Amino acid sequence: MARMKAALAAVLVLEKEGVSQAFGVPGAAINPLYAALKERGTIAHVLARHVEGASHMAEGYTRAVAGNIGVCIGTSGPAGTDMITGLYSASADSIPILCITGQAPRARLYKEDFQAVDIESISKPVTKWSVTVREPAQVPRAFQQAFHVMRSGRPGPVLIDLPFDVQTAEIEFDIDTYEPLPVYKPRATRAQAEKAFAMLQAAERPLIVAGGGVINADACELLQEFAEVTNTPVIPTLMGWGSIPDDHPLMAGMCGLQTSHRYGNATLLASDFVFGIGNRWANRHTGSVEVYTKGRTFVHVDIEPTQIGRVFGPDYGIVSDAKAALEELVAVARSAAARGELEDRSGWVAQCRERKRTLLRKTHFDTVPMKPQRVYQCMNNNLDRDTCYVSTIGLSQIAGAQFLHVFKPRHWINCGQAGPLGWTIPAALGVRVADPKRRIVALSGDYDFQFLIEELAVGAQFKLPYLHMVVNNAYLGLIRQSQRGFSMDYAVQLGFENVNSPEMGGYGVDHQKVVEGLGCKFVRVHRQDEIAPAIRQAELWMDEFQVPVVVEVMLERVTNISMGTEIDAINEFEALAQGKADAPTAIGLLD
Repeated sequence: MARMKAALAAVLVLEKEGVSQAFGVPGAAINPLYAALKERGTIAHVLARHVEGASHMAEGYTRAVAGNIGVCIGTSGPAGTDMITGLYSASADSIPILCITGQAPRARLYKEDFQAVDIESISKPVTKWSVTVREPAQVPRAFQQAFHVMRSGRPGPVLIDLPFDVQTAEIEFDIDTYEPLPVYKPRATRAQAEKAFAMLQAAERPLIVAGGGVINADACELLQEFAEVTNTPVIPTLMGWGSIPDDHPLMAGMCGLQTSHRYGNATLLASDFVFGIGNRWANRHTGSVEVYTKGRTFVHVDIEPTQIGRVFGPDYGIVSDAKAALEELVAVARSAAARGELEDRSGWVAQCRERKRTLLRKTHFDTVPMKPQRVYQCMNNNLDRDTCYVSTIGLSQIAGAQFLHVFKPRHWINCGQAGPLGWTIPAALGVRVADPKRRIVALSGDYDFQFLIEELAVGAQFKLPYLHMVVNNAYLGLIRQSQRGFSMDYAVQLGFENVNSPEMGGYGVDHQKVVEGLGCKFVRVHRQDEIAPAIRQAELWMDEFQVPVVVEVMLERVTNISMGTEIDAINEFEALAQGKADAPTAIGLLD
């Protein structure tokens, strides 16, 4: 067998497991691994400006393309702790990423060595598996196990911590006969599919709730087929948005407290049966369990056994990968269709479509400074069906989910449960690395944009162009809105008089100077009629310079976006649409 350094064995395993891209920041304790990466020259590397940024780039890379696993690398100590947020985000949303950290030599562990921290223990709550490899001969098997764990069952992140002397030690390892371990995914049985289908058949007003597990399993075509054969409307969760095109006749809108549609909530409340597939009943989707479940029967399909019954007990649960379950469900439904046994759902579908056509929020506002609702109307008018949106949290994301349109899987890339500010820029860069041709539009409020703004330099250095729409109200807008319940507006104002940019008029940070200083291009917009030319200019610059372009839209300082504490008690702060003129790009008027 070949004799090699353990760090080289790790790189060889990465190659065999299909890794061709990594994101990271080198440092002394991880330099042996970087030396092996350089020696092999098979894995491209993007240098982040912040190690947390590298972890979010890895997330974006994974989320963009089925089968991808993003890899982020950092040195010992703070590099690992910086990546904890990325691991938490990936864990919460079932996203497999591999985090590799350097570590002090084994003899120096627990002896107050420089940048030596027990990252294995710190990261365990937010990973599927976390390990400090203490024996050099175990390095290749630790990496083999990492990929097995990330891909099996509910996907998720893994951290491997490599002491310096473990990386540099020589081991015997035969890469030529190496094979990835078989992936385990539970599969629904035909009997389970038949029982769940019988419950669907017995319902008068059924719905399918499609979660992120459908997209993770690359099962969106099967989902649509099952919905079409049974003529059952579909409500995607925020993580499942794009699993069925927004303009599909059976797409019934999203339900929830914030990122939802009026017609989606109304349809859920009118239903009597909900078939959840690959979803987790997250509270921003359900509100209180009492309101969400009242008068309805539930089937829940999830790949993770402990997820079923975690939020509430369904009437029937199936532990299965979403794709495997849908394969069985489609087969059962097609057999019933061939026998002429399917229930007629045309009346129920017509009701759902009428709600989609009429229960709309107004977007056509002409005020200056602009209201955010009009910004999304302008985006709909100037962006096509192939647009991939990347966003994380805040009023910008909530309004985006209420007003934008998504037509393809993995074209709404959103950090769902964790929602860390700053996620959007690095995630968008990761998406761009994964797909050099995709039309990517990131969406941020001003505070999310400022959190990891330095990562724009990565886009400039590595020629990773994308369009970043920043809606700027110089506020922590979502927190300001939630503070209404406390009768305060406290510690959330971001505006100030900028002595270097008095033309900002109290909005504070001059993003143009920062963005251009980081090597990117910038356009500032104040009026509705300036958005279309700004997007056209951005596209020209991206093509010419191959760098990110930021279009900043100056908003009115205070706008309250529709949301509430229950799906039957959403506060509508602005006027509702009375007709097509009030919401000219609403999807219910277009499908």
